[in-house]
Formats: sequence, structure tokens, C-alpha cells
Amino acid sequence: MCILLLCLGCTHQPKAPTVSISLVNNNQSIQFKGLDPAIMGEVSRNAAPAVWENLIPVYRMPTDTDLKDYQPVQHGTYQLKDSVIVFTPDTPFTKGHTYFMRYYQFEGGTKPWDFIKGKKKLGSVSYRDLVFGEK
Repeated sequence: MCILLLCLGCTHQPKAPTVSISLVNNNQSIQFKGLDPAIMGEVSRNAAPAVWENLIPVYRMPTDTDLKDYQPVQHGTYQLKDSVIVFTPDTPFTKGHTYFMRYYQFEGGTKPWDFIKGKKKLGSVSYRDLVFGEK
């Protein structure tokens, strides 16, 4: 019995990709690194610009951070260069303001036990907000 518990406890848990974000092009664009290159390549071949905005949207951070979910998307162009995505907004980033990119994590929490433990709810997708800005 103990050997069975030990084996189950040692099962490999896949790590979620580590996504990083940084300002480039004299703070006129941002780049995203760490997204799955296979998915990004497939999206870039078949996607309209609106698909990129739904996959990795960029927003301006409101003064009251409780209102983050109600911000309009910052429109712009997305370009895939190797495994890096470069986003250039239609209107330049404003100096002194903070922005955030919402990274939806589709890969995790798909097991029934995740629903039981409350890590995942039906119809919901977990996400992380990556904050950046020019100070």
C-alpha cells in the first residue's frame, strides 16, 4: 500500500510555461516570450488580428485595480518572430502609465480532481496578469 502511495505521489506534473514580457523598440512595443511555439505558429498562420487580441490581450491599468476586468483592449499589431510575439499598439504607450497583459492558461486544470478541489470551475479559464509600464 505504501509503495502505491509513493508511486502516485511521484508522478510527473507538467510545468506551465513561464511567460515573460518586456518593452522593446524604445518602449514603443512589448514582446512576449515563453508561449508555446507550436500554438503560436498555428495561430499566426490562420488568425485574424482579433484572434491575437483574444489570446493575449493588452490593457491599460486603471487607477482602481478592482476595475481591471472592465478595461477596453489596447488595439495594435501582433507579429510572430521565431518564438517571440511583438505587440505594437495603435496608440503609443503613455509614459508613467502601467499596462498589463492577460495570459490565459488553457493547459492546466483539466483533470476531474481539479474541479473537486476547487482549482477549476466549469466554463472558466484561469489567467495571470503580467504587469508592465514605463516609469
